[in-house]
Amino acid sequence: MQQEALEVVREYAQAVFRRARVPMEPLNYEVDWADQPSRHTSYPGAPRVPLPVALPDLPTLRDLFTGEHLPPPGGWSLDSLATLLRLSYGVLDRRLTVNWNQDLAKRAHFEHAVWGRGTASGGGMYPVELFLVAGPSAPLLPGVYHYGTGQHVLERLVLGDVSDTVRAAVGDPAGDADSFLVASIRFWKNSFKYNSFCYHVVTQDLGALLGSWDLLARALGVPLPRLLGFDPAPVDRLLGFDSDRESAFAVVPLHWAGAHPDGDPAADGGTGPDGGTDLDGGGRSVGHGTAGERPGTEIRVRYPAFERSRRLREFPAVTEVHRAAAAPAAPAPDALANAAPRELPGDPLDLPAPQLERLARPLSTVLATRSSSFGRFRRPPELTAAELGTTLAFATAGRHHPADVGPPGDAPALTRLWVFANHVEGLAAGTYAYCSGRHALLPAAAEPDGGMSAFLQQQYFLTNYTMGQVGAVLAIAGRLDAVLDAVGPRGYRILNAEIGAVAQRAYCAATAQRLGCGAVLGFDNVAMDEALGLTGTDERTVLFLLLGRHPDGTADLVYRL
Repeated sequence: MQQEALEVVREYAQAVFRRARVPMEPLNYEVDWADQPSRHTSYPGAPRVPLPVALPDLPTLRDLFTGEHLPPPGGWSLDSLATLLRLSYGVLDRRLTVNWNQDLAKRAHFEHAVWGRGTASGGGMYPVELFLVAGPSAPLLPGVYHYGTGQHVLERLVLGDVSDTVRAAVGDPAGDADSFLVASIRFWKNSFKYNSFCYHVVTQDLGALLGSWDLLARALGVPLPRLLGFDPAPVDRLLGFDSDRESAFAVVPLHWAGAHPDGDPAADGGTGPDGGTDLDGGGRSVGHGTAGERPGTEIRVRYPAFERSRRLREFPAVTEVHRAAAAPAAPAPDALANAAPRELPGDPLDLPAPQLERLARPLSTVLATRSSSFGRFRRPPELTAAELGTTLAFATAGRHHPADVGPPGDAPALTRLWVFANHVEGLAAGTYAYCSGRHALLPAAAEPDGGMSAFLQQQYFLTNYTMGQVGAVLAIAGRLDAVLDAVGPRGYRILNAEIGAVAQRAYCAATAQRLGCGAVLGFDNVAMDEALGLTGTDERTVLFLLLGRHPDGTADLVYRL
């Protein structure tokens, strides 16, 4: 069974990497934009708990990079949770920008407006759903809550302590936590546009979110271990999911500041964040959608999520690879240590030291102003080698983090950054491997015949970027087959999560330096791998980031919320 699942994952990945040459089925798929799902999932009828909207002063990216001026470690509070949710996945502003996207004209109309968020998402689909499973020590009533991204509220779906269900699913890594953040993926929110390509995109979306959470957790002084190797079935049942359409992908155990030692929710009067007391004198929950299940009945979410689409399609490739990759990861100790990209021979070229002063912007400001470039790159002036190096250094600095499945802290990371230098002041055009330990670039190949701009444009099969205006293309690569051999089919999700997190950190570094950045999946991976000398190896490029400058004067509208 394990071998069959591995073959399914490998075949899907191969189809993804070759899709520029062999289109993925269904062929000639047309997006029904009129029947697209809502960008903001909601549960009509569920009681709502408003979250704090005020944002604290957060450390700068420089502080996060150097480890200086960070808050002391502590526990979670409702305020810190609200900050994490809003800055990572909540709506922060409405944006209208003149760019090269083909749907630009209709974005001036409210029903087609673009709403900015702190974390990047493929196509702006935002398919991740966030749930809080609150236990007895939480600062609000025990139960299951859904984060409403559109209104920055928690929707209470179950009233009562069901944290044991999640704890049993994730096992020992949960420790003594009695509350959990659960990140699920609702496939239709992405697949309606990207069909069979969906699974590749959404697993990187999850990683981008986790990348934001890693930064925010350090800035807030709270622990945030990511659990990715668990069996999702019990959590899916609790949340009322059809696992082929939506499934839990990540769990984060939460420890609350000032939690009562015995976890008694009535110790502080049983008052919820909205001031309403939902406990009777004996500490029993009453009203407000209490589970009310008969003895022996499985407690789970009964509220149905609102679905805007009249027709929901399932794509066999997505269903098959999800079922295969859902097998829990059970790696041998240090199994992933040997799945990192291999050392490369040669003499690297030292990069200028990271420009720490360019990173001196608060994380909250960086996330609130992060955006994708969508063809707005303009040169001159050129991207400098120092700006490129600062972006590379910050992007790779967070690749080791607390997790249940991952390489040891002293082992090489699972990803490598490659550089297609196009127009970089102080760096010859060509391809390079970034050596993070030395902060240097190892030359891989000279500029292609006809020039780097022409090569990149030929390999890019979309129309929203002109490569002649781009300073550099960063390629995030990994050894997928080695990761699959180490942890099984779940390795596909684990590697893509790492790749998404690196991309989000690169976005943040570029934003702090006031550079343009755009993540794309529209390159011919086979040709890009060949240009880097990866043909015949098990290392592959997976995700690409365009880096460059925006013009100083632009016709942009940003309405902050």
